[in-house]
Amino acid sequence: MDIKKSPIWYPYTQEKLAEDPIIIEKALGAYLYPKGKDKVFDAISSWWVNIHGHSHPYINKKLTDQLSKMEQIIFAGHTHEPAINLSKRILEKLGDKFHKVFFSDNGSTSVECALKMALQFWKNQGIKRQKILAFNHGFHGETFGARAVGNCLENISELCSGVFQIDFIEAPVGKDSSLKQLEEKLAKNDYAAFIFEPLIQGVRGMVMQDINTLDEMIKLCQEKEVLCIADEVMTGFGRTGKMFAIDYLENKPDIVCLAKALTGGTLPLALTVCNEKVHHAFYSDDPSKALLYGHSFAGNALGCAAAHASLDLLEREETISNIEQINYYHRDFAKEMESMSNLFKDIRVMGTIIALEYRTDGGGYFNELGPKMKKFFGKRNVLLRPLGNVIYIIPPYCSTQADLKLAYEAIWDFSEELNA
Repeated sequence: MDIKKSPIWYPYTQEKLAEDPIIIEKALGAYLYPKGKDKVFDAISSWWVNIHGHSHPYINKKLTDQLSKMEQIIFAGHTHEPAINLSKRILEKLGDKFHKVFFSDNGSTSVECALKMALQFWKNQGIKRQKILAFNHGFHGETFGARAVGNCLENISELCSGVFQIDFIEAPVGKDSSLKQLEEKLAKNDYAAFIFEPLIQGVRGMVMQDINTLDEMIKLCQEKEVLCIADEVMTGFGRTGKMFAIDYLENKPDIVCLAKALTGGTLPLALTVCNEKVHHAFYSDDPSKALLYGHSFAGNALGCAAAHASLDLLEREETISNIEQINYYHRDFAKEMESMSNLFKDIRVMGTIIALEYRTDGGGYFNELGPKMKKFFGKRNVLLRPLGNVIYIIPPYCSTQADLKLAYEAIWDFSEELNA
């Protein structure tokens, strides 16, 4: 399809420069099937959402069963068992620090909800705290509030400046001054919340953080009564090797944002989960102190059914073993790539994620190496979508060693060409 004649305006695409989009006829397991072409290994889980593989029969069966009963109802003043039971399961998996679950549509709206919770938490108590603290180079979504607290794509983030009062500090990556910066900011004692991507900044290039330092940062914030928001939209549901990235932390956040892999990549659904302290600030005889926020498709019954099915699959020993195996294969490949260490600024692995950062003149999302990589891997029938000068693999958990080898070999060959 000629992109310049298409009625569709595609995401993250400069139409004047882009190649025509690939028409996918079906998707099964870890593969996409383009029209009239060979199958393609989906090495990035179709933007990080499809953790069990496409068209999974178990999820499909649960969706079909739910569709025959109920697809969508108004979620204000009404409820249903799929949402009630999903909330209970999520709270059980997050642990006893959490208390309430709020439904919305996607990662961006989950973050929007978290920010509104945090700001209104203070307003309901008559305390003026309106500033937000966030990590530099972060990404939290596409809506104005979510974009405002993430400055990873600076030319776009500038459009959202002024939405909130925001201060940015460095994430705890390597030897840095993040703790000192945080201490200096907290001395003012005027922040409503601290929002962060726990352990991995995805869009920045799968940049991984020091666990102990992040833990200390959360502790410092909570000592100053600053609400902590963990954006687990990308890291949740096994991506880091544990169910949630915050499972690595001793100090738990007050609010957690969940989406992407929540339904196994089948349908849009998001959750914003908070502790009892946050919820209590909204529990009042004053109607205006309610969380006056909601979406038409909040609590969608089909999405809840898919989420239940995905959680069932995540609990299977086979899935747990697959996650461990993928991590093993990634680490083995990382060791192999050390023979070309002159090409790389860093090679990093956590859970089912591996990222290789090439040495280039400058990084950033628009690094010229990105389009070259994308074109090369497309010819190898491997879906890899670079983040500037970073190539990463974040595969479905059903991916076999043979599947991953396709991606590894493509990256090896591309690197050899650079090294020639």
